[in-house]
Amino acid sequence: MKQEAVEHFLKQDHKANILKAAEALKDVLRPTALIYSDFFSEERGCNVYIKPENLQVTGSYKIRGAYNKINGLSPEEGRRGVIAASAGNHAQGVAVSAKRKGIPATIVMPNVTPFLKVNATQAYGAEVLIHGDMYDDAYNRALALAEEQAYTFIHPFDDYDIICGQGTAGLEILAELPEADEILVPIGGGGLISGIALIVKALNPKVRVTGVVPIGAMSMKISVDEGRVTRLAGVKTCAEGVAVKQPGDLTFAVVRKYVDEIVTVSEKEIMEAVLLTLEKHKLIAETAGVVSLAALRKRAKPGRNIVCLMSGGNIDMVTISSIINQGMISRGRILCFSVDLPDRPGQLLKVAGLLAEAGANVIGLEHNQFKAIDRYSNKVALEMTVETNGPDHIRQILDILEDNNFTITRIY
Repeated sequence: MKQEAVEHFLKQDHKANILKAAEALKDVLRPTALIYSDFFSEERGCNVYIKPENLQVTGSYKIRGAYNKINGLSPEEGRRGVIAASAGNHAQGVAVSAKRKGIPATIVMPNVTPFLKVNATQAYGAEVLIHGDMYDDAYNRALALAEEQAYTFIHPFDDYDIICGQGTAGLEILAELPEADEILVPIGGGGLISGIALIVKALNPKVRVTGVVPIGAMSMKISVDEGRVTRLAGVKTCAEGVAVKQPGDLTFAVVRKYVDEIVTVSEKEIMEAVLLTLEKHKLIAETAGVVSLAALRKRAKPGRNIVCLMSGGNIDMVTISSIINQGMISRGRILCFSVDLPDRPGQLLKVAGLLAEAGANVIGLEHNQFKAIDRYSNKVALEMTVETNGPDHIRQILDILEDNNFTITRIY
């Protein structure tokens, strides 16, 4: 986006435009009332609220911006149709919005897109074109088709109407919790946090708006720190929904002007947040959706009211299974270790008895005479996986085994 266009949009009446978007969306959105989290509030020592956009239409906040943009198209633009590039939530937001308005929609998706998301997008009525090995390939193809076929290109974040639509989530937060002290928002390309920051700072500048990025996808943070839009050579994070190499020109300008701070979270913190959200709140959230909750350790202060925006819940079962396992490991809920046992009867039973004494639940074991380090040592390799109650419990288990002369090698 050219600098003149960025400056033009920055001068708009953001409050009026976001209120207008809210009116357009009132019969489209599903209510996502704040959820007070007893668990996170107690663990972090502050008042934590969740804005569950994973329960929104299509399972993410993206419907807000997509519908606001498509709703504002001229009749001629509507007849020509819209096109977007996406490997996930934006695709479904555009597809549903176009269907509601009776507008033909084409979505270009890279061939790495999970079938679940391809099928969901098609089910919402859009034509799906598979192109390229990565998002950039799909994005460039969509731009080319937009020019060839006179489609209107629906950008996932660097568009003022998209930003105003996303800002309606911030409007709802302050309407429900005017005493909010801080709102934590995931950042990918920056559309969501831009909209929220514009409306929050217009209504109550004292409320802090804090962005959250994974350590492996910090394009917006690096851009703000360097004072210019910066493109990363690559991104690496489990939170694929915010794995954006380069923020938008407009979103960068808004974030730089209106967002108070950007903090980072680790992969471990993200996986823990997925596990805890599912376990404590029975909410299924995608990895990008929980980065705000993952940042609570860095933002929690006694007595503060903190709202964590959970941006989406579109995650496949294979991925969530893997993430849960990793989250349990990071929380000290699973221990895997190996030990070389003397090759004589009763040793396995002895280890099992010690584990029972320590209250550890065995969920997997491999007792293999052929895996001993030294075949002449007269020892047998035992590898065990046990369910535990946290780091202190793991230390207790290891102490009991070592006190009984077993040498333990912790695997994870």
